[in-house]
Amino acid sequence: MREFPLTEEFIELNKLLKVQNLVPSGGMAKMVIEDKLVRVNGEVELRKRRKLRSGDVVDFQGVSIKMV
Repeated sequence: MREFPLTEEFIELNKLLKVQNLVPSGGMAKMVIEDKLVRVNGEVELRKRRKLRSGDVVDFQGVSIKMV
């Protein structure tokens, strides 16, 4: 499991996917979220700008990232 250190209170889901290089662009991040391919804390997440805070875990294409 990867860890992502938050430098602010939260990061938006679509931005996390992009900065972690899991998708090539912000537009692609929105598409994979709309296509129900991203889970947050074990649940399918459809909110592109979901605020991720410390303790949240994102799963996408076999990669898990925990916000710390």
